[in-house]
Amino acid sequence: MLPTENRLRRREDFATAVRRGRRAGRPLLVVHLRSGASNPHAPGESAPPTRAGFVVSKAVGGAVVRNQVKRRLRHLVRDRIAELPPGSLVVVRALPGAGDAEHAQLARDLDAALQRLLGGGAR
Repeated sequence: MLPTENRLRRREDFATAVRRGRRAGRPLLVVHLRSGASNPHAPGESAPPTRAGFVVSKAVGGAVVRNQVKRRLRHLVRDRIAELPPGSLVVVRALPGAGDAEHAQLARDLDAALQRLLGGGAR
C-alpha cells in the first residue's frame, strides 16, 4: 500500500501535475510528472514527499477491474517512489488496455515512462 504522505488527493494537485508536468505515454498507461519546485538544499527546509495519484476511467473496465488496476499501479509506484525527485507530483493514467494487462506488462510500461521522464530515455 502507498503510504498516506505519498498519496495525491486534491483536484488541484492532479491538475498541476497534468497541466504543468511532463508526460510520457506507453501502450497501457500515461505518466505525468511535475518535478518538485522547492530547493532541497535550502537551509532549514525539509524536502516535501513525492506524491502519486491514479486515474482509471470506466473505459478500462468495470468496478472490479478498475480497482484491480489501481491496486497494481499503487504497488508498482510504491516500489519506485524513492527514485523520483523529492516534492514531485506523479499522475498515472491507465489506458483501456490496462484492464487486460498482466502485472509484468504494467511494470514494464511504468518503468519505461518513468525512465523517459527522468531523462534516461530517448524519444
